[in-house]
Amino acid sequence: MKGKDITAIKPYGDALGDGAVQLSFTLPWVGGAAAEKAAQMLAAKMGIDDPFVTFSHDIGSNMTFIVLYGKTRHSVNIADIDVAPEASERVPDMKTIDKLIEEHIGSTIVVIGACIESDAHTVGIDAIMNMKGYAGDYGLERYKNFNAVNLGAQISSEEVVKKIIEEKADVVLISQVVTQKNVHIKNLTRLVDLLEAEHIRDKVILIVGGPRITRELAKELGFDIGFGKETLPSHVAYYIYKHMLQKKEQK
Repeated sequence: MKGKDITAIKPYGDALGDGAVQLSFTLPWVGGAAAEKAAQMLAAKMGIDDPFVTFSHDIGSNMTFIVLYGKTRHSVNIADIDVAPEASERVPDMKTIDKLIEEHIGSTIVVIGACIESDAHTVGIDAIMNMKGYAGDYGLERYKNFNAVNLGAQISSEEVVKKIIEEKADVVLISQVVTQKNVHIKNLTRLVDLLEAEHIRDKVILIVGGPRITRELAKELGFDIGFGKETLPSHVAYYIYKHMLQKKEQK
C-alpha cells in the first residue's frame, strides 16, 4: 500500500498498522517489581495496550530507568495535518538564493545570530551561520549577499538588542538547545519583550531554531518562524529572502 493511500496512520512494528511502540523514561522510584508495574500502569493510561517492560535499571538516587514495549490504540489522520509550505517546498542552492537577493532585494541582508542567556550550545547556530555550514550546505557567512554576524553563546538578550541596533540588522537568528524546565520559553519571551520595548520588533525578521522548536511554538512566542532539527542553512536563507521580498512588496 502506498503512503499516499493511507489516511489514518499508526506506528509500524511487525505489521502495517499494528501500533507497535517503544517507550523509555525514568521513574522517581527504587527499581524492582513495583517500578515495573507502575511503568505498565502509566503506559496503559497513555493508550498503550499490552505494555511489557523489557529493561529496568536502578540508576541511583531512588530513580529507575525503564524501557517498555506495547501497542498504541491511537492513530492520526493525515488529512488533518497542516504543514507550512516552507517545510515541503524545494529550496534553491546558495548561488541561486544569492542571485535572487541581488535581483529582487538589491542590498546586503544583515543577520545577527546568537545562543542567548545560559545556553552554551553553539553547534546549531554555527551550522547555520559559519562558512562551512552543515551536511554540504554552506552557511550564511559564505553567501555574498548576507552579512552574517555570529555572536556565539551565552549572550544576554540585552547584548543581542544592542547589536541589532548597532548593525541595523534585518534578521535575528536565535538558537535555543537547553530546554530543561522550559528555560527556552522564558529566554525567548524576554527577548521579544525587549525588542518591543525598544520599538524594533517589527523592523526585524525574528527566527528561532533548536531541537525542541516548532513553528507553532515560535509563532506563539512572537517569532516569525521556528526551525527544528535537520534544518539546513539554505532553508533559513531562502526563508529570509522570501520574507524580505514580501516586506518589500508590501511597502
